[in-house]
Amino acid sequence: MTEQAEGAALAGLHGLSESADRGHIGLGVGYDARDTDDNSQIMADLIDTLDAVLSCSREVVELAVATFVAGGHLLLEDVPGVGKTTLARALGRAIGGSSRRIQFTPDLLPGDLTGVDVFSQASGSFVFHPGPLFANVVIADEINRANPKAQSAMLEAMGEGHASVDGETYELPDPYFVVATQNPIELEGTYPLPEAQLDRFMVCTSFGYPQAAAESAMLRDADGSDPLEGMRQVCSERQIAAVRGACGKVFLSAPVADYIVDLAHATREHPDVRYGVSPRGSLALAAMARAHALGQGRNFVIPEDVQRMAAPAWAHRLVMAERSFGASPLEQSRTTIAGIVGRVPPPRPQAHDGRIGRLAARRDVLSAER
Repeated sequence: MTEQAEGAALAGLHGLSESADRGHIGLGVGYDARDTDDNSQIMADLIDTLDAVLSCSREVVELAVATFVAGGHLLLEDVPGVGKTTLARALGRAIGGSSRRIQFTPDLLPGDLTGVDVFSQASGSFVFHPGPLFANVVIADEINRANPKAQSAMLEAMGEGHASVDGETYELPDPYFVVATQNPIELEGTYPLPEAQLDRFMVCTSFGYPQAAAESAMLRDADGSDPLEGMRQVCSERQIAAVRGACGKVFLSAPVADYIVDLAHATREHPDVRYGVSPRGSLALAAMARAHALGQGRNFVIPEDVQRMAAPAWAHRLVMAERSFGASPLEQSRTTIAGIVGRVPPPRPQAHDGRIGRLAARRDVLSAER
């Protein structure tokens, strides 16, 4: 049996096989396990490289890489000084792309982000000077301190992939990834992102404080040098663009898609939730599930991918009916989503003969040999 047939059978184990009239089964005609392994290896190398220079947990690094590969943007909500900006700088260096940091302030103007047209005496015409938005990885530091006009310019770039200046539209670099941060303290004079704008971030997570051992190592190495000095480039912009393209082609079966919809409807009908997950949120979870599957070396999504990514992709999208005493809104949303995931039944595996166990073992052997 070929690797393609084996992969299709394994996909069928999780209810992923397609009807015969579509001309292919499970993973599709163009499925090649070697391509999936190459893309998965690039993701693993990115995670290992970032984890070696950052003091945050490996889970946060994995989530950031998955968000980047899925084509979304990341919102980090945590206290100052835990390494949020360093993560974005490290990712830009790892892909060999450019990175820019924007410190948001109340007096920031949209032109400070997008750039401006400057009159050139030499040419006798206006020349566009791009702003800090024109980079592969943009760090939007303390985005909740900017006024709504500046936030709107940032969100246009995130959602549309271009910036508008004086009636002209300028395309942003590809790949493009925004890492926005906001501190949940010192909220006087800030402009909190409304729920409709929070919905445009694919994932929202927290860093948390580093482990004692990691913080102790950081103190011992505090000699004033850049922690990213000597960090190696993992891949090129062209390679990471190929990985992002492959992520969008990871197969999502009808039963798993229905499972995502069932989870979304459960958030909308939950008694403790005022506004549940929007269709954009369902699309975001599907994209994150595809990225997680690709990172695991699979070209198809299983229910476990959806369950793993549900809280990171949805926690910031829920509007709770009432605030829970002693817990932040993000923590309250995560608890609610965990309960929903535990209550909504995932799709049951389709019945197959005893060859499935042998196929799974055979695939593990092939992966080890490669």
